[in-house]
Amino acid sequence: MLTSEKFIDLTEFRHSDLFSPEENVWTALDHLPDYLSRFFQAPWPLSHIFGQVERPLVIHNGNLIDDADVNHSGPKSTIRVRVNGEALEGAAVILPGAYLFNDKIIIGPGTVVEPGACIKGPVVIGENSEVRQGAYVRGNCLVGDHCVVGHTTEIKGSIMLDNAKAGHFAYIGDSILGNNVNLGAGTKLANLKMIPGTIVIRSIKERHDTGRRKLGAILGDQTETGCNSVTSPGTLMGPHSIVYPGIAVPGGYYPEKTLFMPSPGSLRIKTG
Repeated sequence: MLTSEKFIDLTEFRHSDLFSPEENVWTALDHLPDYLSRFFQAPWPLSHIFGQVERPLVIHNGNLIDDADVNHSGPKSTIRVRVNGEALEGAAVILPGAYLFNDKIIIGPGTVVEPGACIKGPVVIGENSEVRQGAYVRGNCLVGDHCVVGHTTEIKGSIMLDNAKAGHFAYIGDSILGNNVNLGAGTKLANLKMIPGTIVIRSIKERHDTGRRKLGAILGDQTETGCNSVTSPGTLMGPHSIVYPGIAVPGGYYPEKTLFMPSPGSLRIKTG
């Protein structure tokens, strides 16, 4: 089986129970909608709040703060939140100009949603993450801590583990990004095969019918993709793999430390 342990370290991931050690790793995507629904059984800060954000929404200690002062300071224009002149550490902020398609949205401490971002729940975003201008979070998404959903990046039906980053112009469909995965600008994780039927994962000795019509990529911890690279539906890479810029990766299972490199007139794949 292609279980989660072949791809990701779940030791410090707060949502580790989404993955079963007795199932193939992609089954976590099947369980994702039900898992996310648990977070909306009790009241949550953004309940009944949706539409265009007209003034900063500040969440602190599980409460929506009405009288906070939000501004930018420092060389990196860091977001600062104050209440009655006192700094409010660990506050999550949704800035004016963001759009909340519905209210099934949870934002963790220290996370910032920039103007122009659009979020459609159900979505759970962890701590100290960024949803940047122009990002589209399209529902059934779980984003970990210290993650980046970047400018004009679209993500749907996917899981990002801690420190995963898709900073620029990416598409993440029905995919899992491991810890510290980085997608180069313009990376596309294609999720729908052109020929009708379910997606099948092939390795040297095995054939796995996922039962899914849509499945993007599962990228193991520390994997990196170069700019304008594309993975075909059903691409599974072990940890520490590297895709060079401009490469189109065929679907299938690739073990740890696989390199996808250009070769004159073709593609060179080096494993081990």
